Amino acid sequence: MHRVGSAGNNANSNRPRKEKRLTYVLSDTDDTKHCAGINCLAVLKSSFSDGCNYLFTGSRDGTLKRWALDDDAATCSATFESHVDWVNDTVIAGDNTLVSCSSDTTLKTWNCLSDGTCTSTLRQHSDYVTCLAAAEKNTNVVASGGLGGEVFVWDIEAAVTPLSKSSDVLEDNCSNGINGSANSLSISSLRTISSSNSIAAQTAQCHGYVPISAKGHKESVYALAINDSGSLLVSGGTEKVVRVWDPRTGSKTMKLRGHTDNIRALLMDSTGRYCLSGSSDSMIRLWDLGQQRCVHSYAVHTDSVWALASTPTFSHVYSGGRDLSLYLTDLTTRESLFLCTKEHPILQLALHDDSIWVATTDSSVHRWPAEGKNPQKVFQRGGSFLAGNLSFSRARVSLEGSTPAPVYKEPIFSIPGTPAIVQHEILNNRRHVLTKDTAGSVKLWEITKGVVIEDYGQVSFDEKKEQLFEMVSIPAWFTVDTRLGSLSVHLDTPQCFSAEMYSADLNITGKPEDDKVNLARETLKGLLAYWMTKRRQRLGSQASVNGDVLSGKDITTKSLTHSRIEVDVNAENDSMVYPSFEFSTVSPPSIITEGSQGGPWRKKITELDGTEDEKDFPGWVLDCVLSNKLPPRENTKCSFYLHPCEGSAVQILTQGKLSAPRILRIHKVANYVVEKLDKPSDNANTDGTFSPGLGGRLQHLAVGDGSFRSGLKPWQKPRPSVEVLCNNQVLSPDMSLATVRAYVWKKPEDLVLNYRVIQGR
Repeated sequence: MHRVGSAGNNANSNRPRKEKRLTYVLSDTDDTKHCAGINCLAVLKSSFSDGCNYLFTGSRDGTLKRWALDDDAATCSATFESHVDWVNDTVIAGDNTLVSCSSDTTLKTWNCLSDGTCTSTLRQHSDYVTCLAAAEKNTNVVASGGLGGEVFVWDIEAAVTPLSKSSDVLEDNCSNGINGSANSLSISSLRTISSSNSIAAQTAQCHGYVPISAKGHKESVYALAINDSGSLLVSGGTEKVVRVWDPRTGSKTMKLRGHTDNIRALLMDSTGRYCLSGSSDSMIRLWDLGQQRCVHSYAVHTDSVWALASTPTFSHVYSGGRDLSLYLTDLTTRESLFLCTKEHPILQLALHDDSIWVATTDSSVHRWPAEGKNPQKVFQRGGSFLAGNLSFSRARVSLEGSTPAPVYKEPIFSIPGTPAIVQHEILNNRRHVLTKDTAGSVKLWEITKGVVIEDYGQVSFDEKKEQLFEMVSIPAWFTVDTRLGSLSVHLDTPQCFSAEMYSADLNITGKPEDDKVNLARETLKGLLAYWMTKRRQRLGSQASVNGDVLSGKDITTKSLTHSRIEVDVNAENDSMVYPSFEFSTVSPPSIITEGSQGGPWRKKITELDGTEDEKDFPGWVLDCVLSNKLPPRENTKCSFYLHPCEGSAVQILTQGKLSAPRILRIHKVANYVVEKLDKPSDNANTDGTFSPGLGGRLQHLAVGDGSFRSGLKPWQKPRPSVEVLCNNQVLSPDMSLATVRAYVWKKPEDLVLNYRVIQGR
């Protein structure tokens, strides 16, 4: 996925500024299901006997969800949306603070029981943040680790509490809809302590708070664990060693060797004496930190161990990983039980009373029996085996055909997800995208409306792609990826403004049929229609009358009043969203973008409140939707020569080069030829050169396509008595110049068209 935050707008740089992109993420289902693998789990138990327990899930779709739990069901009660990339881990700090980390390089905090509004964004990591650990008793301490070897220890309360509530800058930033929630920390607090205007250039954390840095890892960190009091921290990753730290100072205390591959999971007992590690070498190891050595090895799995969960007394460990299987192992007797298996690798485990939640690379979550309070009850069923000391001993057993049967065949219940999109193809019309999901279902999306227009079911993706092929050529005005399990459509300026279509082709009524419609502009208007409505409501009706959107005190004094926010009168009149660009409010897309402050953010289009401005949106987006201003564009014109067919008796109309919009239809060219043949005296001088007036006119066929606008109507009417050819191939009247160039001409040189009169007409 494109890292939205790395646009690199450095105020002091002399290099050309790279504009920030706008991405919108599409959904065709309700918001109560994840649509990608579940990376992390956290259980919040009610302190009241009759209170509700909650499960929190963090997904590769970029969101977290809160599930209210019953004995045999779970109901999604909130979606936490602000991260712009995979959510990799989540922990509960204290009574009701949820902390999450993401591949977008941030940590975010949330109130566990809120409606899903982000309370702060913590920016210190320079790369993906992969793991978190929270101290059970010292509730403010949270550690984060990531790629690049970075490990930070945070005092969450200090990190999210502003130093000065009286600061004008702080209050102003907090009043903004986005900065006040997702980014109030990273913006406002930095502004209060720094004289620099470049927020992005600051690496210091919120209002001067900087976490403790545990320096020593030379490579990526994938796992962390901390003891209850927050006095010992362990970390592991691609260096294959377990490092032990004092999180209060960030100093190294020891390094434990033994694993032969990446360390992917770590657990620590409440006292901090024992540590469990799971590795890609398929082994689980038990370490005595007091003795600084490995006291037991457990060869249970046949592949990488990615997830560990222990019983409260640290007597037994549940483990899962790449081999799709969940095991329970007695750490003292080394007895192991094969509990269950499903179709997907296990990414994380969360023990919940006598059951265990299992998260996998699938978008569903399963709750399995576990007997967490009395694990010996499971062993009494028999079927256990002794975990070997040597790696892959279980693999050898499975090859001999003596694999034990799982204790449990089916989970207690499952929280279903939506199948993730895993394959996509942008069709030639540049408005439709064909997708295939993990269930094999093939769908056709219209990305200018954000909806599925055809669900083909389980058919061949390649065959359907061939069936839908159209011989049309439209510039690539957007890019797509499916990293989040759904379609993410990326718009980058100025490329996104390169595609135009005639209003007739989009079935737009009330506009002249040959009015050109810019696809990106209308898509942005559709995406931000709700925001525009909210904005107009905030500014009052007077703004649309005088055209001055930022009149006096309508918006905070922090808002910039340069021309970007001045609304062109024509733009106000043209603010209508055409049906081809109306986005669903039932399954609204989410926007991912960033403005001049605070870094990237993500929100549903229906959750924008109208206060967002250039601090939140890229300038080019505001220029487009507020002022109808588009950047200079290339490739909107096509140069061509127009000659009679060889051997034809038809007179030569021109020997010069013509220029017209790429989307111009061939029937317009034919109409133009007919018009010129009807008035031969106007066309050329006796020497075959053009009179000055006519030459200029031919050079600019694109002016409203006026020179093609004869009395003849478009291709729905009878064909003209002239045929237009290219490479000796008769062209269909509704082909565009761009299509002819791409599929018939197929040369880099200027297009050459020929014409001839059809006899008998």
